Amino acid sequence: MPSLSLSRPSLRLRRWLSAGLLVGLAAAGLAGWASDLARADIIELKTGQKLEGQVLKETPSELVIDVGVDVVRIPIPQIKSRTVESTEKTAVAKTDKRDIYSTADLPVRTVKELAEKFGEAVVLVQTPSGLGSGFILDERGYCVTNYHVIEQETRIACTIFQKNDQGEFVRRRIDDVAIVAMNPFFDLALLQIPVQKDFKFPITYLAKDNELREGDDCFAIGNPLGLERSVSQGIVSTRNRNFSGITFIQTTTQINPGNSGGPLFNLRGEVIGVTSMKLLASEGLGFAIPIAYVKHFLENRDSFAFDKNNPNTGIRYLEAPRRRNFTPAPAPSQAKP
Repeated sequence: MPSLSLSRPSLRLRRWLSAGLLVGLAAAGLAGWASDLARADIIELKTGQKLEGQVLKETPSELVIDVGVDVVRIPIPQIKSRTVESTEKTAVAKTDKRDIYSTADLPVRTVKELAEKFGEAVVLVQTPSGLGSGFILDERGYCVTNYHVIEQETRIACTIFQKNDQGEFVRRRIDDVAIVAMNPFFDLALLQIPVQKDFKFPITYLAKDNELREGDDCFAIGNPLGLERSVSQGIVSTRNRNFSGITFIQTTTQINPGNSGGPLFNLRGEVIGVTSMKLLASEGLGFAIPIAYVKHFLENRDSFAFDKNNPNTGIRYLEAPRRRNFTPAPAPSQAKP
């Protein structure tokens, strides 16, 4: 069976050849056939490899796919997912809009393409005592960040990076950002940026589920040490690292102070976590809050609502008493069998 790994040069060659073929077909008036060839299927295997190519034949037992340099037969039981991608940029399909966030069926793309598409939805969160990152959920300006980014602060501003007609990012600072909800236990906060009359907020999409595996590619966008719009890439080291009873995603994606509150994306552009912390004096040990905790926080935000007139509202319960006296374990029985 041929190797399942593909080099980027071969993919570029395939796309170049396909583009030339499409021009010829269009000139011959075969636009319908050309549109079919423009489609590319992305096949993700259960072992983690991904292939991109045109499906030539599909049977109940296998797929026959042309990857440009060879034809590969893939048994159906080995396929985890199949995504159809077009060479032309199309609108997001099958968007599921919830009250405050959205999910969508997004195609696999390169980090470069995804950073360009979703980079405008990542913001710089500023307070009098420091800064962090955040990402916008919907057009009303709802924005997620870490609780520790805004802890004990009420004067909050967000800087948005808009693209002008020349494709350059322009900084736009928006003051009077409101705190909607906070959960210090999950280290999450929900903000609302005032709606702008001349500007529509770009948004991010949350992952539908927690189907993460060790070795999955991911990347982060944020403002480490104030270095705006920084992109870093890595893999999921483990999906269930435990700290103080809370599960975190451990990743090799570089995370530094200022990244806190920013999104961790997969290669579909879905937010799979919120970057939160790293281990000091170490490299490649970053951690993110899983998207399941984020959704729970958003869907139950009324329970964590912030009252600007009385920030100490809410019922607080005393911790359960700890056990202090332990009875010694009984001595083993001396009776003979």
